[in-house]
Amino acid sequence: MKITALRFYNVKRFARQGVAIEGVSDGVNVLCAANEFGKSTSFEALHALFFLPHTGAPQEVRRLQPYSGGHPLIQADIRVPEGCFRLTKQFIGGKRATVENLDSARLVAQADEAERFIAGLIRGGTAGPAGLLWVRQGITGLGDRAKKEEEGERQVRESLLASVQGEVEAVTGGRRMSEVIAACRDDLARLVTQTGRPKTGGPYAAALEEQARLAAEEQRLAAEVTALRTALDARAIAQKRRSELADPDEKAARRSAVTSAEAALERARSHADLLAAAEAQTELARSRAEAAQRDLDSFQTGQARSETLRHQHGTAVQARDDARARRAAAAAAIDAAMAETQAAETQEAETRTLLARLDAALRARDAFQQLEALRTRLARAEAMRAEMEQGAAALALLDIPADAVETLQRLEIDIARLRASEEAGLPSVLVTYAEGAAPILMDGAPLQPDTERPVRDRARFEIAGIGTLTVRANRTGVASLGDARLRESEARAKRSELDRLRIELRHLAPEGLPGLREDIARRADLAPDLLELKGDLDAVRADLATADQRVAAARNATRELQPLHRHAGDALTTAETGLAAIERDLAAVDAMLGPPDARSARAQALAVTCHDLKASFEALAARSAALRATAPDLPSAEAAVRRAVSVEDAAREEETRLDVQLADLNGQIRTRADDAVEEKWREVSEALTAAQARVAAFDSEIAVLNRLGATLQETRTAARDLYLQPVIAELRPLLQLMFDDVSIVFDEKTLLPQTIRRNGQDEDIDRLSGGMREQLSVLTRLAFARLLAQDGRPAPVILDDALVYSDDDRIERMFDALHRQSRDQQIIVFSCRQRAFARLGGHVLRMTDWQPDGV
Repeated sequence: MKITALRFYNVKRFARQGVAIEGVSDGVNVLCAANEFGKSTSFEALHALFFLPHTGAPQEVRRLQPYSGGHPLIQADIRVPEGCFRLTKQFIGGKRATVENLDSARLVAQADEAERFIAGLIRGGTAGPAGLLWVRQGITGLGDRAKKEEEGERQVRESLLASVQGEVEAVTGGRRMSEVIAACRDDLARLVTQTGRPKTGGPYAAALEEQARLAAEEQRLAAEVTALRTALDARAIAQKRRSELADPDEKAARRSAVTSAEAALERARSHADLLAAAEAQTELARSRAEAAQRDLDSFQTGQARSETLRHQHGTAVQARDDARARRAAAAAAIDAAMAETQAAETQEAETRTLLARLDAALRARDAFQQLEALRTRLARAEAMRAEMEQGAAALALLDIPADAVETLQRLEIDIARLRASEEAGLPSVLVTYAEGAAPILMDGAPLQPDTERPVRDRARFEIAGIGTLTVRANRTGVASLGDARLRESEARAKRSELDRLRIELRHLAPEGLPGLREDIARRADLAPDLLELKGDLDAVRADLATADQRVAAARNATRELQPLHRHAGDALTTAETGLAAIERDLAAVDAMLGPPDARSARAQALAVTCHDLKASFEALAARSAALRATAPDLPSAEAAVRRAVSVEDAAREEETRLDVQLADLNGQIRTRADDAVEEKWREVSEALTAAQARVAAFDSEIAVLNRLGATLQETRTAARDLYLQPVIAELRPLLQLMFDDVSIVFDEKTLLPQTIRRNGQDEDIDRLSGGMREQLSVLTRLAFARLLAQDGRPAPVILDDALVYSDDDRIERMFDALHRQSRDQQIIVFSCRQRAFARLGGHVLRMTDWQPDGV
């Protein structure tokens, strides 16, 4: 029988799924796939089709059913001498079994007749040929089966050998041989038991006991002698090492190494500080040089464009009258909202100040040594920040939106009406003082109460106890297009200056002014009044939360009015005059270049400044590079210090440990020397030699008796070897292919390999490695498969992951053995070891989807 195809549906994990393995051919067929792919499921489906009746529902059948339920359906195509047939079984629900002749396309048998047809193919169920040759996953040995299955397989092997070899000749050894064997056993029983152990009370047991006693005593005394000699040697070594460690020159050298390493580390750290400072100066010089180059490039570009635009000009004016009223109304509403916002912010600021003072009183800390330096840096940074704020304010006044000049050009015709409405559109300031409040200074002059003051372009308010407030009008603020271009040029210069100030400020305060102030605050002594300040932090925090809510509400109200205000401002802005594009560009270039008579001097000054700053940058960069090139390796210096210190500490610890060790060794040596252990050891050694000679004589006698009994037994079982010659003949070439100089001895009862002889030594099968046991299992089954074929009962060999412990070399030889036996034998191999079994060759099988008819 040979299998040509296998199909199954709704089996185990393949719920409502069908799988087909088509095109199974003669020789070696291989199905390699990953775990959980369905290989073992295919084996179990094939096993159920041939060995389990479709009418029952034993545990093996229920295990085929998926968790979701359903009726397992299994189908296989086979080829026998009578033709090709299709076997089909369905279990649990809709139970059926059918046999179809594929050659004539007709139904041959069904139900019980189909079961009898399948039983005739396998001849004996699981105890038949297929049960002997089909190896499921996890069965890697010859005896890894249930007792019932083992007995069935033994019967198959015995009937097979009998049918191949013929009647076994009866062999007897005669009465004389029996008497000799009995006498040999009696003499052996006087010395040992049936299991080969010394017989209690016998002469052999007494000799062994005396030998064991003397051996234990000799071993104890030998250990004492060895310990004494070891202690003497260890003391000599410890004393030598102790003197080396105590050498004053060595101690001084270790101390000098530590001092040198620490000095080198200090030099490396100093050099690293110098390098960091030099790199910071280099970065600042680079920024200044780049800014100077940008200014020079801008000036030179403006000169070239001024020559091109010199003869082009144009004017236009446009204005709008009705923007004033809307802007004034919006400004009044904004003023009211801002007044509420100011009151809320005042309350919030006072509450936040109180909370900050309470927090400062709780977090008082000691001052750090660098307080004065930090204060100096803070003063410089604040001055620079103030300069930046003034510059930003000036830039805000000078800055013109990118499309402002274009707007002036487009709105040329409206300029007249805008100038007429300018005065009405100016923002104004109105203040009402609280009783006893200090007056506010507006541009240096006191601001009178309840008197509205207009703000033209920009106003600066100095508020006592608070700071400086700068107010800017939301308009272009130029009297003419020329003023606009001049302001645009001044704005570019102011931006460049602000960029330089930002770089210097980052250098002075890398973490920002708040961070620098916090650093100073941590180092400064807390004012005495703060130490005495007391208050309920939770209550103050609650007041602050209430004030924050009020500020947020007031600001939201202001935001609601801002769109109206912006709309009025936009209407006013769109009414402003723009000059013609050519005139605008020319005026812009002239404003950027400055007065014509000063342009040459300015260009020369910019070039000189650029050259000087570049030279300064290059010099600082060279200095930084030189420091970087000569910088010592700081991690190496630190490692050298750690190593030198560890060497010195280790020497000191070892010296202490040796002192303790020498004291212990001296005590051990004095104790053993007083007991004269060497003399006692020599006496016991001589007595042990005599006892060993007596035991050796008994061992020789026992070995002779065992050899005699084995020889007599071998003579009696010689006829049995003739019985096993057929399977040994089939197995011998396979063993030669797999192993060097290996022969097998079969058990007379089980007819399975019992021992192997390798390199002149006998080894039990059970003591072999898992890999060799599985290899012998497969080879033995291949030999029986060949005998079954010769006996007219061919069956395919199916191996489901039967080679799991074999190494690369042995598995290559197993592949050769499989191909050797597949000349007239079908072999089907399932394996998850895809990479290893890719070298097996043979016909590669594939699992494909399958949908049975009527499902």
